[in-house]
Amino acid sequence: MRRILPYPVLSLGLFVASILLSASVAPPSLVLAVLLALLAPIIMLALGVDRVRLKAPKAMARLAIDVAGDIVRSNWAVSQIILGRRRHERTSGFIHIPLDLRDRYGLAVLAIIVTSTPGTLWVEYESATGRLLLHVLDLVDEETWVRLIKDRYERRLMEIFE
Repeated sequence: MRRILPYPVLSLGLFVASILLSASVAPPSLVLAVLLALLAPIIMLALGVDRVRLKAPKAMARLAIDVAGDIVRSNWAVSQIILGRRRHERTSGFIHIPLDLRDRYGLAVLAIIVTSTPGTLWVEYESATGRLLLHVLDLVDEETWVRLIKDRYERRLMEIFE
């Protein structure tokens, strides 16, 4: 079974995504979805992509809820800055955050979280030192941001991926 579907979750996700994107269950759409679901994982296997081992489903759920809440909160804060209500109060800047997380998939998820949250941007990651350079639109307290990234995101990502 692993020869046909080396990454079964990926195959299922690609099949469902293809059907949803085509908005049809007509035979051509189904054939395309099956081809994607069968060929993409085989290509990934040929490229030597490591399997992801996810642990701690409760931590994944808590992380997803926290990220969704943070994105809503950040959208509100950035809208206040853009609309000019807090334009003069803000100070943007760069901060360095020392990370203990070394798993490449965990780092990729952290990059997605940070970049998808309005007002923050992942600038650089130094793998030798484990330091993340982050740009923050409304930088009030550098230590607060370090604690937020380490306690709220990194700790849970380490539970999930390491």
